[in-house]
Amino acid sequence: MARTQGKKTILLLGKNGQVGWELQRALAPFGQLIALDRAGQNGWCGDIGNLDGLRETIEHIKPDVLVNAAGYTAVDQAQSEPELAARLNHQAPALMAELMKTHDGCLVHYSTDYVFDGSGNQPWKETDSAGPLNVYGATKLASEQAIQASGCQHLIFRTSWVYASRGNNFAKTMLRLAKERDTLNVIDDQIGAPTGAELIADITAHALRHCEQQPAASGLYHLAATGECSWYDYARYVIEWAKEAGLPLAVKAVNPIPSEAYPVPAVRPRNSRLNCRALTETFDLELADWKLGVQRMLQETNKEPS
Repeated sequence: MARTQGKKTILLLGKNGQVGWELQRALAPFGQLIALDRAGQNGWCGDIGNLDGLRETIEHIKPDVLVNAAGYTAVDQAQSEPELAARLNHQAPALMAELMKTHDGCLVHYSTDYVFDGSGNQPWKETDSAGPLNVYGATKLASEQAIQASGCQHLIFRTSWVYASRGNNFAKTMLRLAKERDTLNVIDDQIGAPTGAELIADITAHALRHCEQQPAASGLYHLAATGECSWYDYARYVIEWAKEAGLPLAVKAVNPIPSEAYPVPAVRPRNSRLNCRALTETFDLELADWKLGVQRMLQETNKEPS
């Protein structure tokens, strides 16, 4: 596929995921957008687990920008499927980086606060030492390192606690349970910032435009909403919003519990705070408080039927 003269070609992988869905909107004005899900289209492969098909597709399209919003995100399941998690989260992005270096294009990739060990209580900076606690975090860290080592132009965004109006998320789960149960127990010793897929997509588009003029701005950045909360705080905020909105709730008590009281296969970091100063200063941005995005999402997903 020849490049369109004077118009960028953007290849988006993972178009139906939380971030990918919002990226279809945010990237549409940027150029000729080819958005693929796992099923692919027109003979193009969108399955990042199919490395041969992925290579063939990228080499055929030769995108100016490749945005990888696909990946293995089942954190607990990754503990028992490390090879599959590694293929999707490490080997596939490494291949993308190799090909974008060859074609002199830019790769956009999304990573996670799970690359850190969650110690302390200070927001993590991009330059802090990594130390993932689980397979998912280790595979995402490996993808970062492979992309950086490739020498391709890249934007890597580490983010945290991602949610979207589309699909399921923690807030929707809390609302559902609050309608069914009189008591909820929610972890209160993991701290982060719920970050909307819409925000991530909009900042991706803004950063890409900036890097067109200033390629040196490419690199690794932390991207999260401002403020912080525990999962318990998050749940309380959602339930208080629901009460004010007049939604019918059965819940009478929301109780804080430690992580040990809710055992899962993959250990989660206690400190998921991200320092986003490099992002806001480089791209001249302001990031909104996490409550604003969550409130908007709740309003959109709980509208009265017309």
